[in-house]
Amino acid sequence: MTTLPDDPFELFGRWFQEASASELNDPNAMSLATADAAGRPSVRIVLLKDVDPRGFTFYTNTLSRKGRELAANPHAHLNFHWKSLRRQVRIDGAVEPVTPAEADDYFAVRPRASQIGAWASIQSQPLGDRATLEGRVAEFTAKYEGGDVPRPPHWSGYRVVPSRIEFWQDRANRLHERYIFDRDGSGWVRSMQYP
Repeated sequence: MTTLPDDPFELFGRWFQEASASELNDPNAMSLATADAAGRPSVRIVLLKDVDPRGFTFYTNTLSRKGRELAANPHAHLNFHWKSLRRQVRIDGAVEPVTPAEADDYFAVRPRASQIGAWASIQSQPLGDRATLEGRVAEFTAKYEGGDVPRPPHWSGYRVVPSRIEFWQDRANRLHERYIFDRDGSGWVRSMQYP
């Protein structure tokens, strides 16, 4: 690539569209790295559910390990890896909660079984056995039978507001290219780096 757009979200949109056409499963899968108050990191895969100029949004149980870590240390790192395209996108930034209205809107379009699962799951907490979880699913299925499933108070979304976005492109002989966008006030500063 010889020229870069001024806006990293434009480039991300192009790459994400290409990944959506080429990746077999979950092109919106991204690694989410968080750290606790002492700085101990943890990483897991979550799914991107929205992206706009404000940032990159995912949803989860706020009582989960990731939710507790984000409450203690509201910064995160995201990494998309699209193996078929030999590309990665790395995103560093602060994390903010989505609004209750945004969380309600997204929860309302989830499959009903996933809505029930949000109530039944005690994420990141030990359970005696799978039967206990299945019993909780049955309990909440019966509770909300015949009506809408409301969003649990402990289920919401987070937006990673990027301060840096790095686009990584594999090249021959490990002479890879990296396109860096660093936030500068309301705009972005672009640069290119090689290995």
